Parts: sequence; C-alpha cells; structure tokens
Amino acid sequence: MSDTALDITGWTCPAPLRDRPRVVMGHGGGGALSAELVQHLFAPAFGGDVLAQLGDSAAVSLGGVRLAFSTDSYVVRPLFFPGGSIGDLAVNGTVNDLAMSGAEAAYLSCGFILEEGVEMSVVARVAEAMGAAARAAGVEVATGDTKVVEAGHGDGIYLNTAGIGIIPDGVDLRPQRVVPGDVVIVSGEIGLHGVAIMSVREGLEFGVDIQSDCAALGGLVRSMLAVTPDLHVLRDPTRGGLAASLNEIAAASGTGVVIHEGRVPVPAAVANACAILGLDPLYVANEGKLVAFVPREHADAVLDAMRAHPLGRHAAVIGEAVDAHPGLVVARTALGGTRVVDLPIGEQLPRIC
Repeated sequence: MSDTALDITGWTCPAPLRDRPRVVMGHGGGGALSAELVQHLFAPAFGGDVLAQLGDSAAVSLGGVRLAFSTDSYVVRPLFFPGGSIGDLAVNGTVNDLAMSGAEAAYLSCGFILEEGVEMSVVARVAEAMGAAARAAGVEVATGDTKVVEAGHGDGIYLNTAGIGIIPDGVDLRPQRVVPGDVVIVSGEIGLHGVAIMSVREGLEFGVDIQSDCAALGGLVRSMLAVTPDLHVLRDPTRGGLAASLNEIAAASGTGVVIHEGRVPVPAAVANACAILGLDPLYVANEGKLVAFVPREHADAVLDAMRAHPLGRHAAVIGEAVDAHPGLVVARTALGGTRVVDLPIGEQLPRIC
C-alpha cells in the first residue's frame, strides 16, 4: 500500500439515479417522482408562463377578470369508502384546488371513463354523489363527457373534473410570497383519508371506525380571507400528505420551514394505524384539510376564524417559515431533536384519490 495520502476533497457521493424507461406507480404519487415528471417532461413540452406557476390551480386573467382554472383525475380504489366516494372526491378535490387560489368555484366539467361491464347502479351512485357534493359546495356541473373502455382495461370508473372560479380583488396566494416569520397553520387532524382508504382496501381493522375527511374547503377559505386578504399561500395536502405540501412551498419560496411534531394534530386512530404499519402521518393523504402560511400579525385572528368554522375547529399553529436551511423542512421532535422531513419519492399508499 502506498504511503501517499489520499486526496478526497473532490470526491462526491452520487445520488441514486431515478431515470426510468417506463412509468411506475410513484410517478402519480405526488412526491419527487411526480415532480420530476412534471418539471422535466410535461413543462418543457407545453411551455408557458402560466404552467410555470405549478400551483394547485392556475391563476389567469381573461377579459379583465382574474380566474382560477384547475383539472384533476380520480382513480381511487375502492370507489366507495368510509366518509365518501370517488364522486365526492372528484367534486371536492377540484373545488379545493380552486380554493387554494382564493377563488370562489363556479362551474365544473366532468368526464366519466367507464369500464365495460360496470353495473349501471354503481354509475348512478357515483353520479348522485357528485351531484350532492356539487350542490353542497355551491357549484354547477356544467358540461361533461363519457367514454367506455373494454373490460379489463379500467377499474370500473375513472373520473376527471375541471373547474373555474373567480379570484377576489386583492387576493394573491402563491408560495413566492412566503417570507421568514410567516406562521404555518394546518386546518385540522391529518391522515384520515389515507388511513380510511387503506382500511377498506386491505381489510384492516384498527379498533375504531376511521372516516375520510373528504370535504369542500371553499367556505373555510372565505372565512380566512374575511379576516385579511393578505394570506401568503394555501395548499391542500392530498397526495404526499402534509410533508409534500410543505416541501413544495419551501422549495418555491426559498425559505426554510420548521414544524413542531407535537403540535401537528394527528388523531389517535391515525397515529396507531401508522405505528402498526410503519407509516409517517405527515406523508398520509388528506382530502379536507389545508395548510396556510400567514403573516405573523394576522395569525391569531385567522386561527380564530378557522376554529369558528366546522372544517377548522381543530386548526393549529404547527410552525413557521425561517431564514435557515432554505428549501428544507425540519421537524422538531418531542425529545428535543430535529429531523429533516424530505419530499417523498413516490407515495406510501397508491390510488388514494
């Protein structure tokens, strides 16, 4: 062996390559693989400044009116689950994406992709659920489409919804407005939707009935904006859970985010289910929650308004935006330590929406 000392100053440890010749389930999971697919394949192909916003919905101006425009597809299995159905998800999910821009949802489109052989009674149940959810959210399903695929080429029913809504004057919700000192508020208990789906799909029992939190958040957002239009950003933490939403905001804003694990409202049933299955509640999907970055001077009033609304009664301050570690999310644990909350690669629970 040579006595010459090794010079390791130029060495690097390469990150695992995620280049894949074929689509994998993780590309639809709302994590790093999804982000890479959008940023490196779809965004260059489509181009455009509006798409570059990469928000839950696009904010556009048309005829002097500021509109929010969003679309989403739903492939959840099973079609019906505790607390909702694919029909409820399709309406509430798009309404919520519009609400995250501060918009009042007005009209939806609906596309049904039906598998040959699915029972008409099942299609009717889904359509009725969509109609009821739309009426509850104050929106109208104004147009739609139906396609049928051969038996074995679908999973009963897939849905697509798109929506438009008007953004009120003075409202500008986007992650680039986040600044150090902003208070991070979550609207309620996390993880309910993902655990509810898993319990029925896998036939698991956790000793209590866990219901999805599927709900339309437009009314809650209106209550928050009534306090001040100067909210900085809103996100509904669906695929990838709260962790994914916080990471997206941190990366887009160039700030760091610190959360306190003990302050994050995790219901006991979700915590127990995650402990049994080795899951982290921060990464489990929600369908009726939002996370808000609010200027500190407005945080108390916004929190009070949220708690006065039925969908925000368990709202809690869980952290803040900071100068340190820009682009990273860090959690402070109950033991006084810290851990990095990474963007997930794929998704812990596939096909949850």
